[in-house]
Amino acid sequence: MRKLFICLLFLQIFYFPASAISAKSAVVIDADTGAVLFAQNENEVLSMASTTKIMTALIAIENGDLEREYSVKKEYTLVEGSSMYLKENEKISILDTLYGLMLMSGNDAALAIAGEYGGLDTFVNKMNDKANELGLKNTHFENPNGLDAETHHTTALELAKLTAYAMQNPTFAKIVSTQTYTSNNRTMTNHNKLLKMYENCIGVKTGYTKKSGRCLVSAAQKNGRTLIAVTLNDPDDWNDHISMLDSAFELYKPTLIQKSGDIVGEVNCQGGMENNIKLSGSSDITVWLTDNEKNILDFNISGRPFVYAPAHIGQIYGTINYTLNNKVLASDELVFSSETDMQQPSLSIVEKIIQKLLSIF
Repeated sequence: MRKLFICLLFLQIFYFPASAISAKSAVVIDADTGAVLFAQNENEVLSMASTTKIMTALIAIENGDLEREYSVKKEYTLVEGSSMYLKENEKISILDTLYGLMLMSGNDAALAIAGEYGGLDTFVNKMNDKANELGLKNTHFENPNGLDAETHHTTALELAKLTAYAMQNPTFAKIVSTQTYTSNNRTMTNHNKLLKMYENCIGVKTGYTKKSGRCLVSAAQKNGRTLIAVTLNDPDDWNDHISMLDSAFELYKPTLIQKSGDIVGEVNCQGGMENNIKLSGSSDITVWLTDNEKNILDFNISGRPFVYAPAHIGQIYGTINYTLNNKVLASDELVFSSETDMQQPSLSIVEKIIQKLLSIF
């Protein structure tokens, strides 16, 4: 039902004229929630060119040991297309090779990474295993670089989902957002011009072959929200991505979800004059939400199951997290907004008699 609502929302307020997007396939998704904000033939199976290297980089990063140096083998250098210009017997780290892979789209870098992580066949199997793990049923890899092959393909939507996952890795995110990288007298400049053309861009990867056409995956961040845009076979990809991202960001509006002092819950109090203590947030919280997200925003409170008296106003209790699809969008510290003294201990019958007699004398 929620997916249907999102689709209806898209049809009502986020319509792109067909002539505005040149891509054969395109999509924009919210990286935090997975919501599809725009789609055009997003499930069509197509070639992906060097956007393949998103998966290549991810597999290497998740396998670790990035500072390890290796000696470049001759077979790593014998590949067509774009290159980071590795030289036979050159000593280089896996990390530097990853920068060559993602900034310069080095096909030689892709072969080197595959070779250093178990060999070409083993590495490609890891790529396909990861695709299966992520539920990318229409994605299949035959190589780590994206050169044309009969069953080397994906869809715009699945490539967006893969990228949203990859961008959660801080090493991956750092590499793809880097415009220029220098190491061991080698300076590499990122082929992704969108990093300079679009101020909110934080990555990710370009691609091109004659068969696939121009392919582009981009990520952009604004007002605390992250979007992923993908176009496959798009002769005007730079402009299309700017248009798509601008239009998608316009769906988000600043929304006050909590005012400082607002009561958000309560906690049981043991040994107090009051059974429960009210809880409130410490701060005003504003997040950027779509109209639909306002209806499905959720929150959860973290703290002790009960507290002991005395309790005082302003005393820290725990935290509140505001979430969308289990993704935390905002957090705040919770404090007591009511208070109670300790409950006076009850007296036994003998103690009450003594207390009465003492009051007489």
